[in-house]
Formats: sequence, structure tokens, C-alpha cells
Amino acid sequence: MPEAAAPTAPSGDRIDRVRLSLVFLPLAAPVSDTKAHPGRSQPLTEVAFLFAEIGTVDGCRGLGFSYAKRAGGPALYAHAKELAPQLLGQDPNDTGRIWEDLAWAGASVGRGGLAAQAIAAVDIALWDLKARRAGLPLAKLLGAYRDAVHCYAGVPSTPLPEVVETAQRALSAGAGGIKLRLSQPDLAADLERLRVLRERLGDGVPLMVDASQQWDRPTAHRMCRALERFNLVWIEEPLDAHDAVGHAALAAALDTPIATGEMLTSVTEHAQLIEAGASDVVQPDAPRVGGITPFLRIAALADHKGLGLAPHFATEVHLHLAAAYPRSTWIEHVDWLEPLFNERVEVRSGRVLVPDRPGLGLTVSQKAVAWTTDHIEFTETA
Repeated sequence: MPEAAAPTAPSGDRIDRVRLSLVFLPLAAPVSDTKAHPGRSQPLTEVAFLFAEIGTVDGCRGLGFSYAKRAGGPALYAHAKELAPQLLGQDPNDTGRIWEDLAWAGASVGRGGLAAQAIAAVDIALWDLKARRAGLPLAKLLGAYRDAVHCYAGVPSTPLPEVVETAQRALSAGAGGIKLRLSQPDLAADLERLRVLRERLGDGVPLMVDASQQWDRPTAHRMCRALERFNLVWIEEPLDAHDAVGHAALAAALDTPIATGEMLTSVTEHAQLIEAGASDVVQPDAPRVGGITPFLRIAALADHKGLGLAPHFATEVHLHLAAAYPRSTWIEHVDWLEPLFNERVEVRSGRVLVPDRPGLGLTVSQKAVAWTTDHIEFTETA
């Protein structure tokens, strides 16, 4: 059983307000991330976000969010509403204890998945508040190793001329590498697309590929051996995301690094893959694993094993976390979230710059307010 919660101080800094919002971000164009298996997923038209805004008696504010694609947004919001009253009166500095308290409150629905993702919005808001109060960007509060992080752009599985054009445009806009999604029914066609892309971009451009969990073990071994000749930065998710044994066998057999982890939703799941030697590059997603508190635990495990780090999605959060990782790190420059905020990340010479604004450096845009479908506020009673 966890230790009893620390008593609330009768005076001093404490949380006196929590506001939760459910926001649906419409995408400018449908995004297809369809896997090779028919019917696994359909083009994505919107993303649901759970926003948490936390205030304290001394006037400090923190902003955090988590997200759900296709399904789960209302469920995140509903679970967060159950947990939020427990935050009132708490010392916002106690991020670790608060995370554990909220996790135990929802223990009957687990410590991963939806339960962790509902906590994530609150946890990120608490870290944002802590950094804002210190007057530091979050990366600096955590202990930055760099002021800019290598970034790559993802290229969807479109006709080959569009793939090449999209990649060249992304590089011209400042991306430092390109990740190609492999999803052709004919495996030879994927290899040919990659050959042409490598030829057009040149040997000096960092290339990654994403197999999106579509292969079985024999196919993955054949394809990954064929991919070795392209000098890739990594091969992402060649197998089911939870297949630690299969990924470990690939990682041991190949010179090209294996990357995986974006679909995992807890520290425990990541620890199992890391201990199994299932990835050379870990890809945790802070909103998916429960926020910054568990993300830092995963990063510590990865660092101990000497692994690279490439956080998934949510560039606005992950650039701070990647900047505070001591080893090799990349982030994907995803611009989907830009309409939600008044600020923009800055990409220059293949890197995303850590902003000099305190905290995450984000404020909610009027568009995000307009896309809010529900909200609720909890405050301390006299």
C-alpha cells in the first residue's frame, strides 16, 4: 500500500483551482495512418485533447494536456473529473506524491492506458507551473544538455512523386531528417520507394522508416535485413509494440537500430522492453505514459542502458524532455498542435530550438477555446 498522503499545510503555496477542458482539434486534411492490415484504422480527421489548467493561492498557473486519437477523449475527460477534486489544497511542488495519489485513486482501472493518460494532463500542468514559477523553460529546470534538438519530419505513404516532394519541402523548411512510412502491400514496392527517396535526397540526409507494427516475425527479419543497405537511423515498430522477444531478436541481429515504444502507456511496459533489449531507441510519449513524472523514470532506465531517445508526437512538450536527455536524441516535428496555442516551435538547421519562455512556453489560443466542447472548474471552498 502507498504511504499516507502528507497533510495539507495550513498556509503557504497550495492548489486552489483546477480547470479541465475537452477540446477537439480538427485536422486540416484527413491523415491516413492505416496499417497494412485492412480495417485496423481509418483516416484521422480530428484529435481529442484533455487540457488541465492548475492555479495556486500565490497566483501561479500551469498548463498541461493529453490526447486521444479516434476514441477515448470523452473518457479521459470523465476520469480526470473524478480525480481533480483531490488536487485542491495540495502542494503543487509534490509532483511525485500527487502522481501516486491520483494513480491509486484510479487503481481499479489500472496504471496505464486511459487512467495514466488522464493523469498526464495534470502532471504536465504541475511541471509547467513549477518551471514558470522558477522563471525557467522546462528543459532548463530539468537540467538541459542542449538548447536545440535534432528533428525529423514524417512522410506519409502517398504516391512516390509526392513522397519525394514532401520530403524535399520538409528539409527546405528546416527538418534534419526524414521518416518514411512503409505500408505497401507489396514489400518490394516499399524497398523501391525507399531506394528512390535515398537516391533523390542523397546519402547525407538522415533517414528513418516506420513499419507501424505491420509485420510478423519472419517478415520483419527478411525486410529488416533488406533495409540494412540504406544506412537508416532506425527501423521503427517492425513488430507488434508489445512483442519484446521479437524486437529483442531483431535488435541483436541487425546493425540498424530498432526503435519502438510510442504505443506503450506505462513505465512498466517500457521497462519490460528496455530490460529485454528490445530497442536501441526508446520512444515514450509523455501524454500516453502518464505525464512528465513517469517519462523521466523511463528516460533514466534508457540512459542506464545507453539507449537513444526519440519521444513520440507532442513536439511542444517533448522538445523540453529531449533537451534534458544526456544521450543521442531526436524528436519528430509535428505541426498538428500549432492551432491550439498562440506560440510556435522554431525549427532551424535541422533542430527544434528550446524556447526561452518559462515552463512549456505555451498559452491556449482562441481557436482552442472555440473547439472546446465541455469544461469544468474545481475551486477551494471557504
